[in-house]
Amino acid sequence: MTKLADRVTVDSEQCGGRPCIRGMRIRVSDVLDLLANGLSPKEIIQEMPDLELEDVCASLRLASRRVNRFVIEA
Repeated sequence: MTKLADRVTVDSEQCGGRPCIRGMRIRVSDVLDLLANGLSPKEIIQEMPDLELEDVCASLRLASRRVNRFVIEA
């Protein structure tokens, strides 16, 4: 398994600082939206041939880490 940082990059000069895949202008949120709309990882890669299966997996790992934060309600 590759490191998340090898697949997901953040650059304040690109895509408004949103997480992107390997420095490309493909945002993690774009990949997640496609998954949420029912596309399989294979279909996403067919739609965006610059992506690799590990990129789709990294997008899911990032989303999982972002929502798995402890929240204290006041």
